Amino acid sequence: MIDLRSDTVTRPSEAMRQAMYQAEVGDDVYGDDPTVNALQALACKLTGKEAALFLPTGTQANLVALLSHCERGEEYIVGQKAHNYMYEAGGAAVLGSIQPQPLEMADDGTLPLDKVAAAIKADDIHFARTRLLSLENTHSGKVLPLDYLQRAFAFTREKGLALHIDGARILNAAVSLGVPLSDITCYCDTLTICLSKGLGAPVGSLLCGSAEYIKRANRWRKMTGGGMRQSGILAAAGIYALENNVQRLQDDHDNARWLEQQLRAIGVEIAAPGAQTNVLYLHQSAEMAARLGPWMREHGVLISAGPLTRLITHIDISRQDLQTVVELWQRFLQQQD
Repeated sequence: MIDLRSDTVTRPSEAMRQAMYQAEVGDDVYGDDPTVNALQALACKLTGKEAALFLPTGTQANLVALLSHCERGEEYIVGQKAHNYMYEAGGAAVLGSIQPQPLEMADDGTLPLDKVAAAIKADDIHFARTRLLSLENTHSGKVLPLDYLQRAFAFTREKGLALHIDGARILNAAVSLGVPLSDITCYCDTLTICLSKGLGAPVGSLLCGSAEYIKRANRWRKMTGGGMRQSGILAAAGIYALENNVQRLQDDHDNARWLEQQLRAIGVEIAAPGAQTNVLYLHQSAEMAARLGPWMREHGVLISAGPLTRLITHIDISRQDLQTVVELWQRFLQQQD
């Protein structure tokens, strides 16, 4: 099957599997797994942060990040459609008693700082304490501009807030901008990096920040069930991904732009701004989407069809695969006439 539903569907390559097979392991809860330690050290080198922590999932990494920033009864300001507000089962509120303050995002994925300023609560017993601004980069495939991140970081210094970046696809942002990851991460206190999307690892995310912060996060990781044992087998996949699969993200971006051009040419309505990275959205009627999804599946293509359909290119999708998708899409449209 040609699977364009998400870059979470990627499978480890044979070389990555060999790295996992050969991984030296220990007990990571004791801090004794050398491969986990090596992955965390590599994350520090790439981000410029003092410390890093390997967690099983991106959802847990974001949850632990929020729990380590905010106490019960405090709040974080976040985008209305941000992943760690909308798509992670309300974990911060349910498990941490942390209040989210969602705001409408701008079209480019940023949170307007004037709206953020207006949402910060006064130091008053009636209100939750505002502790954190959480951004997402990339958001729906959109790359947050560096000048915005610089202004947001300075803003949080003025307001006494911490700044966290949900960086599930932050390396896509770095590759798109053509800058080292540290040129982005210098404008945040903490960030997450997902290894199991475009980087092709089977599982795992990293949380990066100061040494003091990661010490707190390690306790929360244990409490939320993320303290694994011989997890170097998984960390080895992460090391392979960071050493071999970062620059090739550009191929995914190029493929998404090519797909955008081809679909436009056959009359498909592309949602703005088009493909900035590996994510492409398109508009279609609900009736058309209801027919398109099953038809594509019957012909060997998996998509999450809806009025706003998301297509994601990744390491397991070739240009030839996309050519097949375009040809099938054109056949489908011809049948609708």
